Amino acid sequence: MGDAGTSNDGLLIISEEVCAEVVSRKDAFDAVEAVFGAMARGDAYNFPVIREAIGYADALYGFKSGFDKAGKSLGVKSGGFWPGNMAKGLTNHQSTIFLFNPDTGQLQALVGGNYLTAVRTAASSSVSIAHLARKDAKVLGMVGAGHQSTFQVRAAVEQRDIEKVVAWNPHPDMLPKLGAVVEELGLEFEAVTQEELGAQADVIITITSAFEPLMMADWIKPGTHIACMGTDTKGKMEVDANLVARATVFTDEIAQSISIGETQHAIEAGLITETDITPIGAVINGTHAGRSNDEEITLFDGTGVGLQDLAVASVAARVAKEKGIATSVAL
Repeated sequence: MGDAGTSNDGLLIISEEVCAEVVSRKDAFDAVEAVFGAMARGDAYNFPVIREAIGYADALYGFKSGFDKAGKSLGVKSGGFWPGNMAKGLTNHQSTIFLFNPDTGQLQALVGGNYLTAVRTAASSSVSIAHLARKDAKVLGMVGAGHQSTFQVRAAVEQRDIEKVVAWNPHPDMLPKLGAVVEELGLEFEAVTQEELGAQADVIITITSAFEPLMMADWIKPGTHIACMGTDTKGKMEVDANLVARATVFTDEIAQSISIGETQHAIEAGLITETDITPIGAVINGTHAGRSNDEEITLFDGTGVGLQDLAVASVAARVAKEKGIATSVAL
């Protein structure tokens, strides 16, 4: 985590409230873009993900970790998805990030992971929009209206001159909350069918926990950019495998994409191979051109990697320490 702490500082504790105060959308965008670039250069790598259904409270629990040699971030995010939390007034995603000193292995910081997970996931899709969406994109389509959807919308509309947001959700009663955020941003909002969403949207973000295709290949118009942000577990699926096969595919990390990401189904069906997938870091670094024309369908498989969490947590720890709002505990 760079200079956020040393062996003499004790353990820094950064609360959820402090994270929200010190890490802006731009901070998250810059940190995620940089770490994707570092991954593509081989300067940063993720360790194998552990993710398990624990057989209690319908929860998925696991660990994401890695080391960014360029950014000096070493650590692990521990947490998961508790589907019953919303009824308890909590967010379904619950996590904590542990940062370690890469020189000594000492624990440096405990950082709240809920806000950071949402903001880094939104940063990931917005990095893909910045580098892959058509410059003249005007309509954003949102498939999913849960907790993370509002973070996604706020980040996405900063990347293009979006005029309208169209949205669909499996539970329509959740759409008004997303609509209120869109209208607060001064944009038009319309709840639509999935097919209508595909017909209107220039950019589509899927952010659900689905295990079946919610968007079919025939519904997507030429030139669309799709960011699939919900599939992060074996068996999960948000879009038609034929759509993945039709698109030019980019991802945060290829190994994770083909095993637990959106491309797992197209790979299993033999519709694409691993060589058809490009790390978005290659586009960021300028070694891949990205979108080649205005008719091309581009798809970003945002599986969510531990290095994203470490990157934004390092920012939170550093800035909170600088501002004197981190809690320090002697080890």
